[in-house]
Amino acid sequence: MVGFKKKQYTWKNFLVAFLIILVIFLISNVRVHNYNRVIRYETFAGERLFSEKAETEKGCVVSAVSRNSTWTKAFDLYNEGITEHNYQAYTYDFPVNNNTADEISNFKFKLTFDHEVFLKSAWNGQLEIHQNVNKKEHIETVSDLREFNADDYSFDTVTFDGETMIRMYAGDYMYYLPSSSENAREVPLEPYEGTIPGMILYAPIGEEINGWSLEIQYQYHRLITSDIFFWISAAALFIWLISLTIYAITSAQIRKYRLRHERDNELIQESIETFTGFIDAKDPYTKGHSSRVAEYTRIIAVEMGYSGGELDRIYYVALLHDCGKIGVPDSILKKSGRLDDDEFKVIKSHTVRGGEILSNFKSLKDVGEGALYHHERYDGKGYPEGRKGDDIPLIARMICVADAFDAMNSNRVYRQKLPAEKIVEEIEKNKGKQFDPKIADIFLRLLKEGKIK
Repeated sequence: MVGFKKKQYTWKNFLVAFLIILVIFLISNVRVHNYNRVIRYETFAGERLFSEKAETEKGCVVSAVSRNSTWTKAFDLYNEGITEHNYQAYTYDFPVNNNTADEISNFKFKLTFDHEVFLKSAWNGQLEIHQNVNKKEHIETVSDLREFNADDYSFDTVTFDGETMIRMYAGDYMYYLPSSSENAREVPLEPYEGTIPGMILYAPIGEEINGWSLEIQYQYHRLITSDIFFWISAAALFIWLISLTIYAITSAQIRKYRLRHERDNELIQESIETFTGFIDAKDPYTKGHSSRVAEYTRIIAVEMGYSGGELDRIYYVALLHDCGKIGVPDSILKKSGRLDDDEFKVIKSHTVRGGEILSNFKSLKDVGEGALYHHERYDGKGYPEGRKGDDIPLIARMICVADAFDAMNSNRVYRQKLPAEKIVEEIEKNKGKQFDPKIADIFLRLLKEGKIK
């Protein structure tokens, strides 16, 4: 029962550990989910926007990189007859770099102009243009500015030399929306990769155009394998699986060992009981004596705190305490009259003979102590060695009380069993003489409580 409860407790521990691992894994999922749903903002302007150094910053970064190729044109915006080139074309790339270990699931950036420019072309993604027309904001999305047809939109546009451009006033802005098509896929952005949208615009010759402001919005798509809690749960699960496997294998081996041990114990018990049966059969008046003494001794041992395998050992040692009688002639064992000195010497020799018989019995620790010393007396007047007090092995002192009780409580060839009151009186009288007083008191209490009848 104890083993079953322990097993239940162990499996409960495994279950609790698994639930803890599961909770850690769920925490990891929640952390990653919350991380991915956050919309992040970063603003680039001035030197930070127009310097390629921004590309090396940590996170999602954008820079405005001007190409060397350029040209000029004459824009006669107000029909003034201008023929000299007064506007310059600028080709700008906007490298968007993901300088992180996480994927960027989506992004868009808002480019705000600080003075009037003309948009000629743009590539890769779409442009959501916010234009101030007649003091009202006009918003339209152009899927590909390279194929722009002014007739399809309501923008404020100008046309020179056959080129139609969208007029952007100071404060106007546009959103760049990346392409997700198979041909020009810009999102998602893999870790440490980037994309390069671009555009062509015209601005007045000689004017600085580095006053633009660019704000990028983006979201990460962090994989759960990038979260520390995931690896904690994975490592814990790995350890848990190894521990469970070891426990299962060990439990199977222990079960195997226990079954073998139980079979061995059954074999030992059957062999011992068969042997003691031979001993008890020599004298019909003492039939069952060995098993009764063994049972009384076990009850005493339980009261003294013994349990498990040690309790079994005590029982078997007590069961074999009279094995030396196998060599005592029946004429002496069954004699109804008083024994003479020589016959008494033969009877007493059964202790030594029992010790010798059991000396080769290695399966039980100190198995011969019960047979050899159970007739020693606490006052030192016993046999075969005349040991005294605690010098007598404890198990022999326990058997001594149990053996004397069974002798007094059984009919013998030379007398009838003693009344219960007389037996109690004899045990009380012989405390400290024949019996260990502590063990005698334990035995008397067991009698009084009815645990031994």
